[in-house]
Amino acid sequence: MRRAHPRAPDQEDTMPVATPRHYLMCEPVHYTVSYEINPWMDVTRHTDSGLAVRQWRVLRDTYLELGHTVETIEPLEGLPDMVYAANGATVIDGVVYSAKFRYPERGAEGPAYQKWFADRGYLTHTAAETNEGEGDLLTVGNLVLAGTGFRTERASHAEAQELFGLPVVSLQLVDPHYYHLDTALAVLSSDPAAPQIAYYPPAFSAGSRKVLEQLFPDAVIATSADAAALGLNAVSDGHNVVVAPGAVDLAAALRERGYNPMPVDTSELLKGGGGAKCCTLEIRGTAAGAGETGATA
Repeated sequence: MRRAHPRAPDQEDTMPVATPRHYLMCEPVHYTVSYEINPWMDVTRHTDSGLAVRQWRVLRDTYLELGHTVETIEPLEGLPDMVYAANGATVIDGVVYSAKFRYPERGAEGPAYQKWFADRGYLTHTAAETNEGEGDLLTVGNLVLAGTGFRTERASHAEAQELFGLPVVSLQLVDPHYYHLDTALAVLSSDPAAPQIAYYPPAFSAGSRKVLEQLFPDAVIATSADAAALGLNAVSDGHNVVVAPGAVDLAAALRERGYNPMPVDTSELLKGGGGAKCCTLEIRGTAAGAGETGATA
């Protein structure tokens, strides 16, 4: 298993710093491509659920070896995309904003994830507006970057802002291959004092590109090859960045910035349009009453 590279003593004050994370994942025991709701999906292309499970377990084990906490939700038969846990909710300060999926094929996933959190004492809010969880709502420091254009409705951005009390910045996605924000933008550092992202400019409208340039002038810019490998569907703990093996330009750029890219193959899950980040829902904060019945709003 890959491990983080040690930092030299004179780099201690300048290198990005890893912090322990808490993740929720769903093993892809029912994974297949039985419908087409994004350009990556092709029902005529063979999928191997056994290979998907093996790749998923390597991803999970990578997080565990890095010292992160990983919990799992029971996969439900008939929901092959439930493996893409990031779409299931958004969790900030222990408050859960449920997903409300655009396509009926995935509709039951939102309540399933919300129940998981409620059963564990989290305060959950049932979304009134269409949103697909962390797929389109990414926390960066004290901001939430929010994608729209293909799945998540802009009205949900206002709903999330009222719920979390954080500024929500709307970003328009324009390329259907990058249908969720987390396919076109990766959060590298969520430290409010030094937030950092990587993104692929052609995935965004001209106005949204200008917003990103103003907010993150020192962002890592991904190449078209990185984007095509779904390399921006990456997971960072602030130092170690789990990334698709095909995103070689991005990996080199990350090393130059002091990050530790860790290639993990999720190619079988890419057939459904997802990579490492899609499989990983970050839980920020703890339940208000762990062990108690979860409240809902």
